[in-house]
Amino acid sequence: MRVRVANAPVSYGIYRPDHPLPPDRLLAAFRDHGYQGTDSGPLGYLGEGEALARRLARHGLSLAGGWADLRYGAEPAAFAADLRALDRALDAFTAVPVDDALFAPRPTLACPADPERFAAPGVPYGPDRQRPDAPDHPGRPGHPGRSVRPDQEREDFAADVQRAADRCRERGLEPVFHPHLGTAVETPEETRLLLSRTDVSLCLDTGHWWLAGGDPVAAVAEFGPRIRQVHLKDADRAVHERVRRAGGDLWAVVAAGGFPALGEGDIDLPAVLAALQAAGYGGWLVVEQDAPPQEHDQDQVPGRSPDQAHGREADPDQGRIAAQQKANSALLRGLLRDPPPAGPRGTPSEPLCQERPHP
Repeated sequence: MRVRVANAPVSYGIYRPDHPLPPDRLLAAFRDHGYQGTDSGPLGYLGEGEALARRLARHGLSLAGGWADLRYGAEPAAFAADLRALDRALDAFTAVPVDDALFAPRPTLACPADPERFAAPGVPYGPDRQRPDAPDHPGRPGHPGRSVRPDQEREDFAADVQRAADRCRERGLEPVFHPHLGTAVETPEETRLLLSRTDVSLCLDTGHWWLAGGDPVAAVAEFGPRIRQVHLKDADRAVHERVRRAGGDLWAVVAAGGFPALGEGDIDLPAVLAALQAAGYGGWLVVEQDAPPQEHDQDQVPGRSPDQAHGREADPDQGRIAAQQKANSALLRGLLRDPPPAGPRGTPSEPLCQERPHP
């Protein structure tokens, strides 16, 4: 099993292309911390076309993939506009040279945020994902009930996912679908339904899967070769539940530490790696530690010069984030050098064959 380890701009709270942290500083940090690649982050942040390819080459990094949310099942004109945006992302991905097809960038298909679900993401409050004491909870007297998506709407949704996946493959790239908190596909049940109606591959995000009620180790055993990308993220259900009970949304979960550094949450990372090894996984392991957006605080820090406020110096929280990403890399590289015990199939422990950075 061959793997390479990447990180992502989301670990630094980068969610828009005009974020003030210079992209070259971010990539230099990834390289210095031992990562071999990066997710694209918001399209345009790292550049596009030849500019993207040159920037990655300058830092000795590869492109692991990138997020592309589309309004599946929406009005045809809206979905057509999203397909054009996907084409732009595919243009960027295909401009980057690939030295091994196993490590080609994976277009990461996903859904945009759903306001209702974003406000009350994931479990533990049951399939309706709302607080039992919320005024609009379906169980409260007088509530008309939460509508259930008709089967035809589900079919239309899946058909659009398939169209997006086919579009990626026409460009020579294998797409993956990312179940994500706060969107139309967040739970294991919703993921199973989508996968049963499409042939799209799966991006298993261990943290989002856990907070949506799933077990990432069991997911590897269940979906096996359907998994073509892995986002390694730790998660803390106690933090998630506390924030949810207080009425917090997904951003509140992130800000409260719902996605801590690797090894500091609930995820059994050695067991996940053992399951991936047993399943014969090969490809990118993308370390993600979702951080709150940083850009809104740039001009609110006392004593910061205009240059600092525009990202020419490190953000005040950047040192902590950088230390965590360095620790995440060291922890994962240590586990890859010293593989976990045999997986559930009883296969002997073997090195996971982390690929060295290509020249």
